[in-house]
Amino acid sequence: MILLDTHLALWSMMGHSKLSRRAIHEIEASDAVFFSAISLVEITIKHARGNASPDPIPVNAQQAAEEFRRAGFQELDFTSSHAEMMDRLPPIHRDPFDRMLVAQALSEPMRFLTHDAALAAYSQLVEVV
Repeated sequence: MILLDTHLALWSMMGHSKLSRRAIHEIEASDAVFFSAISLVEITIKHARGNASPDPIPVNAQQAAEEFRRAGFQELDFTSSHAEMMDRLPPIHRDPFDRMLVAQALSEPMRFLTHDAALAAYSQLVEVV
């Protein structure tokens, strides 16, 4: 089981060139790929900013969720146990969305695939691809 960070999920859906060969392999080889409800919140916020965002998102949350499901990804809700895990994370990374996603992966537990090398310091479950 793997949980994708927001960017990897979006890049996978869009066939983006930033998606590494390793990420593609890990996604295709996994028996269960998850996207987080937290990613939909992040997409909503960044999409609403439009081009004013340093990292614009070309789809809204509904479009993203539909595409993730069409790709066969399963949704992972954010629960109180995830919030409790987030509270125990050391302050390695400041982005709240990334911290929530890491907390989800550690709580489940499941591997978390990301492109952000700074997140690897949290756990061996975090894999930079």
